[in-house]
Amino acid sequence: MLQKKPLGGKKFQVTFIMPPIPGAETLHLCGEFNGWSETANPMKRGSDGSWSATLSLDGGKSYTFRYRDDSGEWHNDWAADAYVPNQFGSENSVLDLAAQEITSGEAPGAERKRHSARRPEARPKQPPRGQQRRRR
Repeated sequence: MLQKKPLGGKKFQVTFIMPPIPGAETLHLCGEFNGWSETANPMKRGSDGSWSATLSLDGGKSYTFRYRDDSGEWHNDWAADAYVPNQFGSENSVLDLAAQEITSGEAPGAERKRHSARRPEARPKQPPRGQQRRRR
């Protein structure tokens, strides 16, 4: 799972979250953002067995990534933004920050609403009950 938070400018704080992986003692986040290093971004294990790592990344582009455990197995993020084939006959997960044009302080997907300075138009007043005109 990916959690994206705008930091201002074109930077994002992205938290990568992976559910528990049976048998894994360590997990590393590998991708274009770290030259596919298998040691640069170790993930922290939560009390529920899930794994997480948080990075600050540039917006306006997409990144491919995967997770690698201590037994050498590669894992995809099944809640990634997309998947693309790789040269090893499998797929890489994709983090898409290219389509996100977010200004500081706005949540992803939020749209700014503009409120009109005009006052609502006044409705015509109805005569008191019993004095209404009957239509024929």
